[in-house]
Amino acid sequence: MYELLFWKYLEGIYLNHHEVYEAIIEEQAHIEGLEELPVQVILNRIASVFSKWEKVDDKSWKNNTGVGAFHIRTTPQSIKIDCYGTEGKTMDALVNIMEEFKCALYDPQVPQRYDEMAE
Repeated sequence: MYELLFWKYLEGIYLNHHEVYEAIIEEQAHIEGLEELPVQVILNRIASVFSKWEKVDDKSWKNNTGVGAFHIRTTPQSIKIDCYGTEGKTMDALVNIMEEFKCALYDPQVPQRYDEMAE
């Protein structure tokens, strides 16, 4: 499994990324300093981009013509995507979708957040 996490800071706020990650995976109800996300709009966009994939349930897709599957966990402030055997180009597509919503990737495997503040 490979985790991809996305959130958006409130303007002027910049927190410790790993602490935000920990709060997200511990499913804290509200994280001070993060914006609310249009979660259903994001899920609809992912469903649209991955319309050729089998939708296993409301938040899970698998590729019936190739490799990979992913499951999405959401809070009002974050999107966590668990990728299973997913190719890099698929993960890139997910990252690009989230960039449309100005949500930078946090890769806990590295760990690094890929946003303008980190460059």
